[in-house]
Amino acid sequence: MSTLVLELRPGEMMIVNGAPIRFRTKTRLELTAHARFLFGKQIMAPDDVDSPARRIYFALQSAYIGTPEERVSGLAAARGFIDAFKETTTSALAREILDKVAAAAGEDNCYQALKLVRRIMRHEDSILGRVSPVAVDHAGVPARAMMPVPA
Repeated sequence: MSTLVLELRPGEMMIVNGAPIRFRTKTRLELTAHARFLFGKQIMAPDDVDSPARRIYFALQSAYIGTPEERVSGLAAARGFIDAFKETTTSALAREILDKVAAAAGEDNCYQALKLVRRIMRHEDSILGRVSPVAVDHAGVPARAMMPVPA
C-alpha cells in the first residue's frame, strides 16, 4: 500500500470523510488509508455556486464527502443538474464530458466526476468570458501533493 503525502499551508482547509479541518501551521500530512477527502482549492463554498456546472460540482462534492444521506441526495441532485445542462448546452464537448461525469458518479467514483466537472467549469467560464475562481481552478491533485511514499 502507498501513502499520499500532502503539504498544506496555514489557513488551508481539508475535509476528510465529512469532517472539516483547518490548518493553523504549515503541515505535511500522510494519508495511509482510504478516505474521501478534498482540500484547499478543491472545496467549493455554497456562495460560489453560481452556474450550472458549479451546481453539478457542489452536488457531487456533497455526495463525495457528505454523510450517507447527503450522498444519496447529492447524487440525485447531480443527475438532475447534469440532465438539465445537457438539454440546454449546444456544446458537443460539454455533453460528452457530462456523460463521463454521470458514468463516474454512477460507479461511485465521485472524485473522478469532480475532476471532469472542473473541465466543464473552465469551458463554461471561457464561454461566459469570466475568470475561474481560484477555489476550483485546477484539475486533479494540486502540484503541492507529492508522489506516493512506499509503505
